[in-house]
Amino acid sequence: MAVNTSSDTPIPVGEVSRLIGGWIDRLGAVWVEGQITQLSRRPGAGVVFLTLRDPSHDISVSVTCYRQVFDAVADVVREGSRVVVHAKPEWYAPRGQLSLRAGEIRPVGVGELLARLEQLKRSLAAEGLFAADRKKPLPFLPQLIGLVCGRASAAERDVLENARHRWPAVRFEVRNVPVQGVHAVPQVVQAVKELDALEEVDVIVVARGGGSVEDLLPFSDEQLVRAVASCRTPVVSAIGHEPDNPLLDHVADLRASTPTDAAKKVVPDVGEEYERVRFLRDRARRSVEAFLDREERGLAAALARPSIEDPHRMIDDREAQVTALAERGRRTLGHLLDRAESELSHTHARVVALSPAATLKRGYAVLQKPDGHVVRGPAETADGEELRARVAEGEFTVRVTGAVRVTGAVRDTEAARDTEAARGTDPDTDTDTDTDTETETVRGTDTEA
Repeated sequence: MAVNTSSDTPIPVGEVSRLIGGWIDRLGAVWVEGQITQLSRRPGAGVVFLTLRDPSHDISVSVTCYRQVFDAVADVVREGSRVVVHAKPEWYAPRGQLSLRAGEIRPVGVGELLARLEQLKRSLAAEGLFAADRKKPLPFLPQLIGLVCGRASAAERDVLENARHRWPAVRFEVRNVPVQGVHAVPQVVQAVKELDALEEVDVIVVARGGGSVEDLLPFSDEQLVRAVASCRTPVVSAIGHEPDNPLLDHVADLRASTPTDAAKKVVPDVGEEYERVRFLRDRARRSVEAFLDREERGLAAALARPSIEDPHRMIDDREAQVTALAERGRRTLGHLLDRAESELSHTHARVVALSPAATLKRGYAVLQKPDGHVVRGPAETADGEELRARVAEGEFTVRVTGAVRVTGAVRDTEAARDTEAARGTDPDTDTDTDTDTETETVRGTDTEA
């Protein structure tokens, strides 16, 4: 309930303190979880004084309890232990101080811690903070490495020595912070943010040696996990040993099993890189040499081909072929012309032999009636009939005085002469001169003028 006050009607400090005490009394008893940072057990005193701190938020509160309450857990609780306290808030009016009066103290066991961590892990994973696509690749050769570790710790020595042994020119920006206890989380978060703000830092390594679950608990804190998730610089987690697995390992861009392993994964080995360069150089040389040898053999094979070795050889071969074909064509055409000329001569001789004019030149005559009808036999004429006789040099008129039939021998002789004339044989040079004489005699009698 609000109190009405003004500058004219203020209330005393005691009244304010009394009112605050009344409000706090109404809160009732609560269960509080935190980490013991200070523990005061005065000999003979019946009250034990504690300071309970929230590691994720830099807040502390005083706790008092009776000795018999603390003695129940004195063997397992010490400074740095996480506990759950059932306490009632109290307001000490004379000093205006808030404290908790503990009625029961319970140490947080490993099983309970692991269960809470598993629950937090599932919650952060559901937000996507552990997704693989959020992981950033590490640079091949970082020029400046940020290192967050304990002061003069074995983890710092392992990282620095192994990294410089692998690559002597590597440089480090070291932040020494508490890696366990109540001040570990805020200082580790601050160191990570400082290194992430430096543009020249290429990668950040958070390293710590092995320890119990309670010792590694700061590296599973939600505040640290979210700080690493928001870094623009790649972060490497090198916490504890192989079995240790804080939540920082899941959100980091790379997990190393140990600080030594982190140095090996972040910094390349100069000897190995030199061997890799030499191997790749030799491989490249062999590849180039093999390529040149293959191309040289191909070029030699191409130059050895006849068309390249003697470019005019193909032309000369084609010229010889063309010449041979031309000569062959010329000879073939000559033979065809000679054959055609011979056939033409024979044909001409046959035509001449069969020509009526040639027959007339051999002494034959063609008898025609006045109407132009050719007389083919004696039966076609009559005695005293005038006929026109056509010979080679002209024609004249004859008169029929008697019709005589041609004998069979004469007819056969004429047929033979006609056959020889058709074959191109000159009847005048025939050896059968008796038959020709007989025929001539008969015809002379038949066509006497």
